[in-house]
Amino acid sequence: MPGQEVTESRLRCVLPFEAVPMEVPLLRRAAAQQLDRWGVLTASDEAELLVTELATNVVKHVGEGALATLILERKGERLRLEVHDMSPVVPTIRAAECGEECGRGLHLLAAMAVDWGTVLTAAGKAVWCELALSDGRSCRRVDRAVEALEKYKRAGREPGQRGRIGDVLLVESAVELIADLLHWTAARGHDPDDILDRAQMHYEADSEAA
Repeated sequence: MPGQEVTESRLRCVLPFEAVPMEVPLLRRAAAQQLDRWGVLTASDEAELLVTELATNVVKHVGEGALATLILERKGERLRLEVHDMSPVVPTIRAAECGEECGRGLHLLAAMAVDWGTVLTAAGKAVWCELALSDGRSCRRVDRAVEALEKYKRAGREPGQRGRIGDVLLVESAVELIADLLHWTAARGHDPDDILDRAQMHYEADSEAA
């Protein structure tokens, strides 16, 4: 069962979990609820995304059914996330090819966190990262998706850029927008593949009706 320790300068919550895919969204939701109780709203999107990556790495690289623990700790202006598992194998960051799905979690961790690392423990290892709370940052891609959604409310009344160069730029912008929206949906507990399938269904229905 989850536990919480509170001191004058530190808040700490311990969330044990089983490394199976269905546990990941539950763990993310529990982490978001805990951050809400602590009033750490500015870091919620980033924290949820990193909890997802850390827990998914346990499922993929330690094995389904492995026992693990997520520890959330707020100390001063930092939020620390730790995932403990029973494997002594330390993950290493490496270059990921363009079409490669594996190996990107640590790149995301390094890009979003103020600091991160791994520690060998008596039972295995802990992968940890820290997020800054003082500057009110949230996930850059999630913020961009929200901004894009707000701009789309006014897009119908604004003239687009014309010409071949404009078309190329619009195509690149569309690709970036789709990627941002997938990050936005994942950060809120939805399945990006399901969102893509539903969008494709809407697109095909609109095309047939045209």
